[in-house]
Amino acid sequence: MSEQTPPTLATAGSVPPDPASPTPLERGRSPEPAAGATQRPPSGLRRFLHGAAGRNIGLVIALLLVCVVGVATAGERFVSVDNLMTILRYAAVIGVLSIGMTFVITGGGIDLSVGSVLGLASIWASTLATQTMAGDIHWIVMVGTALAVGTGAGLVNGVLIAYGRVVAFIATLAMMVGARGLAEMIANRQTQLVTVDPFLDFFRADLLGISVLVWIFAVVAAAGWVLLNRTTFGRRTLAVGGNPEAARLAGIKVKRHTMYLYAIAGLTAGIAAVMMLARTTAGSSTHGQYYELEAIAAVVVGGTLLAGGRGTIVGTVFGVLIFATLANVFTQNNLSISAQAVARGVIIVAAVLLQQRLAARQRST
Repeated sequence: MSEQTPPTLATAGSVPPDPASPTPLERGRSPEPAAGATQRPPSGLRRFLHGAAGRNIGLVIALLLVCVVGVATAGERFVSVDNLMTILRYAAVIGVLSIGMTFVITGGGIDLSVGSVLGLASIWASTLATQTMAGDIHWIVMVGTALAVGTGAGLVNGVLIAYGRVVAFIATLAMMVGARGLAEMIANRQTQLVTVDPFLDFFRADLLGISVLVWIFAVVAAAGWVLLNRTTFGRRTLAVGGNPEAARLAGIKVKRHTMYLYAIAGLTAGIAAVMMLARTTAGSSTHGQYYELEAIAAVVVGGTLLAGGRGTIVGTVFGVLIFATLANVFTQNNLSISAQAVARGVIIVAAVLLQQRLAARQRST
């Protein structure tokens, strides 16, 4: 029995298709390479520039340009050792917050409350009861209190977002307002001085000529890099941020993982609160105001996608250093805070536009 081909559908008066003309599917298809022709893969230089290494080189160049401006405008004052240590100490607190923010944004979320949580943790760790206990037992009680308050606030955010299905923006905005209000109530809107001398002696000391606060930032950044790039937790974070539904179908417990990400952000806020107590020797409900915005800016400028699915700890560190150095340059030249804010806004917009352009190029290749 001979094989029969199904008849083609044609309407009355239609012209039979020309065998030589392309079909509709073929018209929409990209042309095939000619016989013997090979497709040229993207050059190694292009892949390098579009990759993480290329982005980091761009951040290094940006940091060097800011330093050049500082040297040109402030001279020896900018390059002095004391001034460099001032930049690093300022960057350390924001940097620790930014490491936690990197995990949240990489996982597809946002946290507007880390600055207020920092203020609440600094107040709770510097209350009279906490300092009395620290004096009787050990100053580690103050550290543990700050870490517990920060992690607890992060867990509340995570539970509301992951299990309560509250939008991350709304949940963390509520925590931002609530944590700041609770800190004011506990302290009665007063500054609480730290009187535990061993605590101040430890965190205000230098190790190998570098402040302990800077070493803490380095340790947190290194731990964050390992967690994001060398563990299953980091791979799951990228998967959840890239496509939560696909991550769920792959067996990842998306809700639980999201809760962990906000707990990490709260933990880093607690660490930053300890560092702030050491820097200012006082706890205050005003500590950390607008720090969440600076952390988000550093993370975005560093190359982490706001939409989630890609994060870089190294880029975040460079982003923090760029903004800290820029703020120092403005201070050295007696420029206003308003001018600093304008410059920071321009940098953020430029970074987002560059991200969008690079993402469009990667999709087209």
